[in-house]
Amino acid sequence: MASSLISRQFVLSLHKSSWLGAPACRHASKVAPKSQVEFGYDGPSMKTSVPGPRSQTLMKQLGDIQNVGAINFFCNYEESRGNYLVDVDNNRMLDVYTQISSIPIGYNHPALLKLMANPNNLSTFVNRPALGILPPENFPDKLNESLLSIAPSGMSRVQTMSCGSCSNENAYKTIFIWYRNKERGHNTPTDEDLSTCMINQAPGCPDLSILSFMGSFHGRTMGCLATTHSKSIHKLDIPSFDWPIAPFPRLQYPLEEFTRENAKEEARCLEEVEDLIIKWRQKGKPVAGIVIEPIQAEGGDNHASPDFFRSLRNITQKHGCAFHVDEVQTGGGSTGKVWAHEHWGMEDPADVVSFSKKLLTGGYYHKDQFQADKPYRIFNTWMGDPSKNLLLAEVLNVIRRENLLEEVARSGNALLNGLYELQAKYPGLLSRARGQGTFCAIDACDDGTRDSILLKARDKGVLLGGCGDRSIRFRPALVFKECHVHILLNIFNDVLSERK
Repeated sequence: MASSLISRQFVLSLHKSSWLGAPACRHASKVAPKSQVEFGYDGPSMKTSVPGPRSQTLMKQLGDIQNVGAINFFCNYEESRGNYLVDVDNNRMLDVYTQISSIPIGYNHPALLKLMANPNNLSTFVNRPALGILPPENFPDKLNESLLSIAPSGMSRVQTMSCGSCSNENAYKTIFIWYRNKERGHNTPTDEDLSTCMINQAPGCPDLSILSFMGSFHGRTMGCLATTHSKSIHKLDIPSFDWPIAPFPRLQYPLEEFTRENAKEEARCLEEVEDLIIKWRQKGKPVAGIVIEPIQAEGGDNHASPDFFRSLRNITQKHGCAFHVDEVQTGGGSTGKVWAHEHWGMEDPADVVSFSKKLLTGGYYHKDQFQADKPYRIFNTWMGDPSKNLLLAEVLNVIRRENLLEEVARSGNALLNGLYELQAKYPGLLSRARGQGTFCAIDACDDGTRDSILLKARDKGVLLGGCGDRSIRFRPALVFKECHVHILLNIFNDVLSERK
């Protein structure tokens, strides 16, 4: 089975490749290298358990105002640097989770601080315009410098938004508008369309659907929730649409040992997609679009091969559905390419690509035919934030200047090799190491063990995240280097050895 995933055999071949520079250590070093230390911190430093006394006091204070059940601890962002997050109790932790995969070049990067200090940029940070009606003079130029400079293949249009959920929500609206105009053969609604939409009835409010995949996460707003199937807590008690849900492949690892089984599993899922499209059309709820993540992140870091995505793209073209690739978590370089879908090797990979997180602003790219046909159809007050585009332009400059995508390949190679060795060393605790670039994960034997490992690693100075039923996910910034990999693996090994 052709696969973009970094299988063990492929990782070992990368390990020997000259273009990656000096080979990464195949074993976590006893003392992490201290070269390339950024912004003055050379390792974790723990003063208290986490959350510490100051965090607990602030937790109680905030708890009188709002729900704090999800809060881990309070942070001192002024003292945080590069890959290190400092909390209010002066604990310094190697952050391999980065605000749920959202920090592109680390904390307080000098290039961004310099940008903020430039008086010529003050207006951009002080004034936040309603972009849909009163954009600033330099807005087209800033979009060209930032988002359009990394536009996915075949796309020259981008709509900015403020977050991942509203990006996907408005992308769905874009798809529905496109589909209805295609059905009509024109973009002029009838009087019946205009009157019935005001009372939530067809044909003005058509009974269309978006097909999504079990295990997916696309956001927490109403339309997005109908396509989110990762954790019940996201959806409980919220009304939802009756939209089709297809199975996402559940691959077996190591990939090279299960080629035939994984190909069969992907074929099964693709067949189910086509069956659902036909079934929902017969139900009177045609599938206007399919939405999918290149790697299911919240759902457990679930991968599929490039062949699977290429076949899925063909299915959308066959049945006249839009293909929406949700790159909110995977976009921005952590897989070793700006867009994870680039690993599929397709000239026409998607009709819509949404983004947020590492790209600092939200939004979605789309093909010309998906352009909104009238004003206010895709609209809200802010529609993004020009200051984020300014920051993103500088982030992209840093990525290019410091060759950070190559850095991701090197550190990802070292990280995945280390995870392979740890799962071999602790077979009763770990399994299914997988990843692309530094976008990696490994499974614990059960959810309780996973949660315990996360807490113990945090107390030893490493921040990790969980996803799915029992997965540990790694989401470092793009400035995460091999020396940081060694620190991570050493501490991870210490935690595991205490459980053995």
